[in-house]
Amino acid sequence: MENLKLSVSSTPHIREKNSIQDVMLDVIIALMPVAFAAVLLFGQRAFAVMLVSVISCVGFEWLYTALTHQKRTIGDFSAVVTGLLFAFCLPANVPYYIVVIGAFVAIIVAKQFFGGIGQNFMNPALVGRVFVLASFPVALTNFPWDKINLFPKTAEVLTGATPLSKEWVDAAPSLKTQFLGVFEGGAPLPGCIGETCALAILIGLAYLLIRKVISIRIPLSFVGSVFVMTLLFGNNAVVSVQNPLAAVLSGGILLGAVFMATDYVTTPTTVWGQVIFGIGCGVITCIIRFWGGYPEGVSFAILLMNILTPLIEKWTAPKPFGYVKERGGK
Repeated sequence: MENLKLSVSSTPHIREKNSIQDVMLDVIIALMPVAFAAVLLFGQRAFAVMLVSVISCVGFEWLYTALTHQKRTIGDFSAVVTGLLFAFCLPANVPYYIVVIGAFVAIIVAKQFFGGIGQNFMNPALVGRVFVLASFPVALTNFPWDKINLFPKTAEVLTGATPLSKEWVDAAPSLKTQFLGVFEGGAPLPGCIGETCALAILIGLAYLLIRKVISIRIPLSFVGSVFVMTLLFGNNAVVSVQNPLAAVLSGGILLGAVFMATDYVTTPTTVWGQVIFGIGCGVITCIIRFWGGYPEGVSFAILLMNILTPLIEKWTAPKPFGYVKERGGK
């Protein structure tokens, strides 16, 4: 008994030999197809955005832990994951200073101010994304229409809205274009660098499922609720997406469902809690898409459901064996 040690740590708690570092490495590997597709579709500028985002996130985390005399946590690779996910939520032509600002909000405000990994109640990458979207709406809603070259200043870049915008009502891209993220002529589908190629995201999903890093419950319930909502209400929507399959492939649905909504820290751990969380994300996303002021609502939907996670956990927590409810509701 004298040698018995009790380890006390914050979430996420994994009942396996895998460490947080191992899980984050798996997530990074799963994100590589998305990163490769981003560079293939949007050119070196997409790689530069990812590089700036990752370096900023890692740098801010190191700086904060150094200034506050805490244990250095950059070795768990969680800041790398945040940096990649934040970059995937940005256009390829976004100014670099916006990337740095968003990384600061994601790491310092959304993560470290609440105690670091395991203590944040909202997804840091999405907090950073929503902050820069509210602060720099023009820069965050103009997307490159053609492959762009990173360094030559003479390169011309055409910008425009995504297929979720009203401008696309009469020119909606095909399902093949949305699945691959590229038009027949080779031009990339307008959108954030990590959300346009559904194939790359699904490859990452397959890896995470094979490695048992995540379960299919949240992604399936998220995507399924978007499909059903679009089927029921898509014809009355103010945006162009009316086809349920097109709705699933458009915007950040798949990226959010696979990599954002499955975050260990900010989502429920119970089976039915995860299902409710996924359905809630899908329903809120469609409400914003169909009747809200923004053409896309994935980020807002996941953050709102993050806030509700403690309540969902409470509602869906299994009752202890032999539990008897006392009179008076106690």
